[in-house]
Amino acid sequence: MTDTQRSLRRPLLGAALSAAALGLCGLSPNLLAAGKRRVSVREEEIEPGRYRDNAQTRAFIDEMVTRHGFDRGTLESWFGQAVYSATVARLILPPTTPGRKSWRAYRSRFIEPIRINAGVRFWQENRDTLRRAEAEFGVPASVIVGIIGVETIYGRDMGTFRVIDSLSTLAFDYPSTPNRDARTTLFRNQLADYLLWCRDTRTDVFSVLGSYAGAIGIPQFMPTSLREYAVDYDGNGRIDLRNSPADAIGSVGRFLQLHGWEANRPVVWRLAADEGSRGIAAAAADGEPWPTRTLNQLTRAGLKLDEPVDLVREGETGVLVVDLPTPDQPTEYMIGLRNFYVLTRYNRSFFYALAVYQLGEAVKAAMG
Repeated sequence: MTDTQRSLRRPLLGAALSAAALGLCGLSPNLLAAGKRRVSVREEEIEPGRYRDNAQTRAFIDEMVTRHGFDRGTLESWFGQAVYSATVARLILPPTTPGRKSWRAYRSRFIEPIRINAGVRFWQENRDTLRRAEAEFGVPASVIVGIIGVETIYGRDMGTFRVIDSLSTLAFDYPSTPNRDARTTLFRNQLADYLLWCRDTRTDVFSVLGSYAGAIGIPQFMPTSLREYAVDYDGNGRIDLRNSPADAIGSVGRFLQLHGWEANRPVVWRLAADEGSRGIAAAAADGEPWPTRTLNQLTRAGLKLDEPVDLVREGETGVLVVDLPTPDQPTEYMIGLRNFYVLTRYNRSFFYALAVYQLGEAVKAAMG
């Protein structure tokens, strides 16, 4: 039996973090969507040598040589050492019996004492960097802290899969699903950007660990976002999202700024509790993450806010209805503004965007 025919098991050091639909990753960046699921994995099932002499790999190598000037021998050596991960292929699939979406259950996973206390420590340890990023990018420190807390608990859970293996598996052996072609294209693009980034930064392609979907570092950037938005914010001459909280903070701030963050503007407005306002919100909730209406359109229909909002000045503000269902409970609603939409560029899920905002606010309150 050759090594290309032998399936092996390789220990993993911790829990793997998931990424399901194309949230920020839009691939806006991160490749994490409707809600991250956390999967405990103690060992990884792999198949060495699968990409050493593989038709898909050869075609990909041809393209990288032609389009990007890579050395063919180098690429052949890399893919000869990359492995197929059956664990990655299994984890990327949606749950076989998906449960009903529950905002309250989702929120409880992120707005909780362990994550809030870790956020306080992270803010205290990086206070000056957060203040600088807030001034430079216009993004509140609380929002940056919220994203990093939801993504990896401030660097605690960054993933333990070799990125070259994860992306090779998903680029060349994506499981059979209705959207397989689109996802294969997506991950081939991510693989190309990963190799380009490694070449440009002189990074060992086998040294980078990440989530099973290939997200990297404290803020879980996919390679495309890493190349487009990551910054050397600690000034040491290199970008290191896995070990540098400063680089992570600056990169998140820059990502949000370049996606249209509006400084000194709200993220959401609370809805009044009356049945009329709830009914209007329910009728206007279309699931779209971008502002599709003006505040005037909703208030003229009778919707009321539980906020001291200047309705004259804000009347033409673009808004969206954020619906937050919980099984066997009345659906909750909020009014999202432009900055809520920008958070969905990191991850398209309404649950995710609001959890980020509320975690950041909870950490800020705990700071005193």
